[in-house]
Amino acid sequence: MNYLIAVLPDRIQAEAAHVALEKGGIKGTILGQGYKTADEFGLIDPNDAAKKQVRLMATWLVPFGFFAGATFSILTGLNTFAWAGEIGNHIIGGLLGAGAAAMGSLFVGGGVGLVFGSGDALPYRNRLNAGKYLVVVQGAESLTREATRILRQFDPENIQGYSVNNNQ
Repeated sequence: MNYLIAVLPDRIQAEAAHVALEKGGIKGTILGQGYKTADEFGLIDPNDAAKKQVRLMATWLVPFGFFAGATFSILTGLNTFAWAGEIGNHIIGGLLGAGAAAMGSLFVGGGVGLVFGSGDALPYRNRLNAGKYLVVVQGAESLTREATRILRQFDPENIQGYSVNNNQ
């Protein structure tokens, strides 16, 4: 399936572009205020996906990190914190291992994308939040090529095509 997304500055241009597509026999969808929202259309919020992945990884990594840290402390016999005693040193080693695992789940699980932003969905969501409109066309490559030709007449701020392989 191929997607074509055009960003238009106002509702009037978005409606005019939609009408032009319909005249060309192409079905498009308008996203923006008064039309479909990003969630209704299925534009995935990358922050939600990153949070879910970080939580999933932390669920498994933090207990493993605690066990690994405590085991390391027991095997090496280090007495890093004399005030904590032998058992306290092992518990602190476990807590440090759990902390390292939590950082690992944040960095590997998508937390960097959560903090710094990632993916194409976020810029489109930001444009919708800024009052812009998106015109989206779904279909075969020939259909999106024709839609590109039609939409370029309206001088969109951005026009981007995507190809999604559904066989994965």
